[in-house]
Amino acid sequence: MIVATLQQEITQLEANFCAALSDPNRLLILYALNEGARNVTELANDLGLNQPTTSRHLKVLRERGLVHTVRTGTVITYHLSDSRLIQALDLLRNVMRERLTRQANLIKN
Repeated sequence: MIVATLQQEITQLEANFCAALSDPNRLLILYALNEGARNVTELANDLGLNQPTTSRHLKVLRERGLVHTVRTGTVITYHLSDSRLIQALDLLRNVMRERLTRQANLIKN
């Protein structure tokens, strides 16, 4: 019973983590933060999003531990929690790109 409960909790944690990566805007935020720390206004301006939407996405990323914050006076700056996230996202993008190329080649033939 304990093993099943633990397995369910781990699965839910993984699902929550992956859900944080399921939105294209959140992925763009992660890539932007990989270039350097930014506050909400900077991210919103850089990505062409409105500030409430950017804040909502940052909240999800923060709750899942993908970003962390540093407060300096009244300014909250967001930082990527782990650069390996970008490496993992790049790897997934390469896999998807190769898959799409193979599918396109199958259609041509």
